[in-house]
Amino acid sequence: MVFAPVLSTVAETIQVSIAPVFLLAGIGGILNVMTGRLARIIDRARSLEQLHPRSTGPEHDRHVWELRRIDRRITVINAAIVLVTASAVMICIVVALMFIASLIKLAIGTVVAVAFILSMLALMLGLFAFLVEVRLSLKAIHIRSELLELEQRP
Repeated sequence: MVFAPVLSTVAETIQVSIAPVFLLAGIGGILNVMTGRLARIIDRARSLEQLHPRSTGPEHDRHVWELRRIDRRITVINAAIVLVTASAVMICIVVALMFIASLIKLAIGTVVAVAFILSMLALMLGLFAFLVEVRLSLKAIHIRSELLELEQRP
């Protein structure tokens, strides 16, 4: 006996899987933003690493402080990327499970639902980590008061 799924079954499964596939496209955009931030963080770290050996006094202390902050940011944005990528992989699993269930008439709705819930949890955690990284970057950006020249001139 040759296994040949009914075309209508395949078409229905494709229709149901459209939403998760669009979600994958959105996650791709999010990952693009996150990897772009990671690249900028790494560029800043490299420029500070070059300045670090030549600096002294308060400037050296500021470079060390910023390098530590950058190291933390790299860790957090990497965690965000891992979580969002894991979410994308789980969504792919959801789509694959939907096709498998449809083609071989397997009742795994609960498994599909759990996989989707886990993918959403991973996405939420990844977005939260991204928010933490953004907050870390904002705390690192403070312009010294002497550069702002805010004091009144006579």
